[in-house]
Amino acid sequence: MNTASTGSDAGTGGEPRWLGDEEQCVWRSYLHATRLLEDHLDRQLQRDAGMPHIYYGLLVLLSQAPRRRMRMTQLAKDAKITRSRLSHAIARLEQHGWVRREECDSDKRGQNAFLTDLGYEVLERSAPGHVAAVRQAIFDRLTPDQVKQLGEITRVMAEGLQPEGTGADLPWRR
Repeated sequence: MNTASTGSDAGTGGEPRWLGDEEQCVWRSYLHATRLLEDHLDRQLQRDAGMPHIYYGLLVLLSQAPRRRMRMTQLAKDAKITRSRLSHAIARLEQHGWVRREECDSDKRGQNAFLTDLGYEVLERSAPGHVAAVRQAIFDRLTPDQVKQLGEITRVMAEGLQPEGTGADLPWRR
């Protein structure tokens, strides 16, 4: 629906604040671009490394962690995914020998994910192609000012979508 904004919020019981024509255009353009980007990166990583983008992101997070280990709960939080999705992804990465689960020394109920040497080698081999795909899809198309603006915009968006407090319904808490 594309009705002029009434200024009230649906959350307060009033009419929804419909997107204006320009907002609707920007929203659809954003959705289109982000879906194409995710597909572009997924295809590149599947072709070059045999893994989806989400798995690559997990390997990167583990490679940057001290001793290439991270608590599963922290990994889910940093990856912005549910614990269930993380558990499934780690199981697949374990099948390839790229990651191993370990008991957590400080909390016997918790588990760590550990990036194996083989997983690190896979990451090293796939990183150049991935960064080339990111650069080609985003940074080579934007001016330096646009890159700065994109960074500022996405930071503001992310801050608004990650409320503090224990009651927030965030993926890694599910």
